Amino acid sequence: MKRIFETISVVGLGYIGLPTAAMFASRKVRVIGVDVNENTVATINSGGVHIVEPDLDIAVHSAVEQGYLRATTKPEPAQAFLIAVPTPFLEGHVPDLSYIESAARAIAPVLARGNIVVLESTSPVGATEQLAAWLAEERPDLTFPQTHGEDSDIRIAHCPERVLPGKVMQELIHNDRVIGGLSPRCSEVATSLYRTFVDGKCVTTDARTAEMAKLTENSFRDVNIAFANELSLICEDLDISVWELIELSNLHPRVNILQPGPGVGGHCIAVDPWFIIHRNREKAKIIRAAREVNDSKPKWVIEQVKDAVAAHDGPEEPVLALYGIAFKPDIDDLRESPAVHIARELLDLGFKTLIVEPHIEALPASLSSARMVEEAKAFEIADIHVMLVDHTRFRNSPSPTGCLIDCRGVWRT
Repeated sequence: MKRIFETISVVGLGYIGLPTAAMFASRKVRVIGVDVNENTVATINSGGVHIVEPDLDIAVHSAVEQGYLRATTKPEPAQAFLIAVPTPFLEGHVPDLSYIESAARAIAPVLARGNIVVLESTSPVGATEQLAAWLAEERPDLTFPQTHGEDSDIRIAHCPERVLPGKVMQELIHNDRVIGGLSPRCSEVATSLYRTFVDGKCVTTDARTAEMAKLTENSFRDVNIAFANELSLICEDLDISVWELIELSNLHPRVNILQPGPGVGGHCIAVDPWFIIHRNREKAKIIRAAREVNDSKPKWVIEQVKDAVAAHDGPEEPVLALYGIAFKPDIDDLRESPAVHIARELLDLGFKTLIVEPHIEALPASLSSARMVEEAKAFEIADIHVMLVDHTRFRNSPSPTGCLIDCRGVWRT
């Protein structure tokens, strides 16, 4: 039986795009990966990867070696185009769709009748419709769902990723997918595309609902994290261990409070709620309050460190050691990391700062004035120890001596 999709193009070869490209290629589908970064393209074409994700390096190397995956900086013809580019926000938390627009205008010249374009980037409600408008503007010779519905030349849909860093290669296969087309036929064609490798359910809806579903999932998590973070602030004032409090509260059969931390990071939970707030500031009251709680937590951590430095009674200026700067445990991803923000602020204050981060090889330029050391060295020379990210390695190590500021409950006695 002839395949429906012989060639697929994935635009944006980052933390989602590259694993997705590797998944299609592992099913013997020819994949053309597109990225504006020439170094990324060269790395992939040599069979390597530029990001850390378990099993991704093996999948990419195999796909490139067998000829099913190739990267380029310029879009080429394909039957399906998946757009997986960043969707950050501008000042004032205004969604920035410029990367999506650039991708749309880049692929427009190579579109052909019968193609499908799927937006995977987490996006504010209405972004898929805007994508379709940009494509139609570039290709007036083709018809699109917003004007021709089921009879359009080009199919367009939204299918947001919902994977966990560190488990992306497994969850791409097993997680359910929400697929929202600009028409029922668009949803149907997109479903057949993802069925190439997805074992989970493919549930169809309209594009706006699919966009809102992803934002809702991450906003729900953000609200729950904010509850835990707010508890930690209250418990500090009341001289109560928040870790013990949550353990005891979670003994209730219908209570499951999350663990507090130094804030919320990553490109999803720290960003997506603002897309909802931007569309309806008057009604998104709880969502906005949660964002404000979580965004303020790094400032609280910094104040804790400043108090510890002021209380230090040694003859010399104290040395700080920060443990972990990724946005979550056991990954190398620093995007929107509250730990990076905390480290940068402490360096700006002039504090002598060591950073222990086992998942990266070098510090980003913004933290270049810090010194990256192994955990044992930090234990030896630091006076104040700040646990920011509970990597497994840290949880399996003993507690250091000195002043401890534990934002993750690792050094509990």
